[in-house]
Amino acid sequence: MQKLVIIGGGFAGMWSALVAAREAATANTPLAITVVAPDDHLTVRPRLYEPFTPAMRAPLRPLFGPLGIELCLATVSAIDSTACTVDARDAQGAAHSLPYDRLVLAAGSVQRALPVPGASEHALDVDTYAGAEKLSAHLDRILAAPDSPARLTFVVIGGGFSGIEVAAELRHHLRRKGDEAAAKAARIVLVERESAVGPDLGAQPRPHIEAALAACNVEVRLATSVTAIEADAVTLSGGERIPCATTIITTGLGAHPLAAGIGAEHDAQGRVLVDGALHVRGTDKVFAAGDIARAEVDDSHVALMSCQHAVPMGKHAGYNAARELLGLPLREYRQPDYVTCLDLGDFGAILTAGWDRAITQVGAEVKGLKQMINTQWIYPPTGDRQALLVASDIDAPWPPEV
Repeated sequence: MQKLVIIGGGFAGMWSALVAAREAATANTPLAITVVAPDDHLTVRPRLYEPFTPAMRAPLRPLFGPLGIELCLATVSAIDSTACTVDARDAQGAAHSLPYDRLVLAAGSVQRALPVPGASEHALDVDTYAGAEKLSAHLDRILAAPDSPARLTFVVIGGGFSGIEVAAELRHHLRRKGDEAAAKAARIVLVERESAVGPDLGAQPRPHIEAALAACNVEVRLATSVTAIEADAVTLSGGERIPCATTIITTGLGAHPLAAGIGAEHDAQGRVLVDGALHVRGTDKVFAAGDIARAEVDDSHVALMSCQHAVPMGKHAGYNAARELLGLPLREYRQPDYVTCLDLGDFGAILTAGWDRAITQVGAEVKGLKQMINTQWIYPPTGDRQALLVASDIDAPWPPEV
């Protein structure tokens, strides 16, 4: 039986496995599909800026079991694209060597270390489930601590998409913990090194973002960087020292380090370059999808590190890897439609359409759409084997409600 190995249990890896299983079932041809991931849950990463809840993860076994997909709980240490093997080690230290006939690399991205003294010791993040859980526990501690100038001051480093959402939602975190007085009293400072907030989001949404941050009483420091982080303070490039008990980093995603071990070209974010079918350029038998892949969505744009692109990329990678093994035609990945839905806390949300981010809707009514996206649309499918096969059709609409 031919073997398809998929590295990563995130959105791209999960959907690669589901679609590949459907293609094998449709062709009535056995295909051994193994997903290698360190965790048996999918982390719903777009939700991690919200107040913490265990529902930010979804179990993978109920999806994989009915479709005969094996889940190998291990961390990949090396890929030998000449011998066509993946080396991994599980939590007990046992080594695993998995041979493959085709490989899908979908290991995702990681937050790059901020080269600032004190960052690794004192700063928090919302890049992982563990990071979001740690932030929640930290907030519990500071709410129980004696009052001080730093106690209810929060510094968010990075004024991009994630930083804006974190800063706008922080009062909601405190409110959810039952402390309305703290939510009102909190001082929130958003630090961005560029001269405008949301530098990658374009000019059209910016006035609404600025209005929302003002309405949420978020102080913004532009053209400013952080030079030092302490347990109870942050120092800015202009010399200002802000006493604060909480520093959150939201800057700089890069491709998972496994990308560097593939003999291929890489972009500035470390992503491997892929062709239209999502083959990794310069390699044989290897596909890539999600944050680890630099893929063209149309003739002018490249996929972003986002769930919106990871899902269809994962579907195409699994579809093409399986069909290549089955001797069937492949399909080119294209995703010309692009939307942005940015959470703006108590102000509501903003919805834009297209790569120029034309404003579609702004305000409280968009908040409901954002919540539906985060809590329903991006979650894995459910049901028995037949329902999962139907949901795993590459042509099934996504988001499923649209």
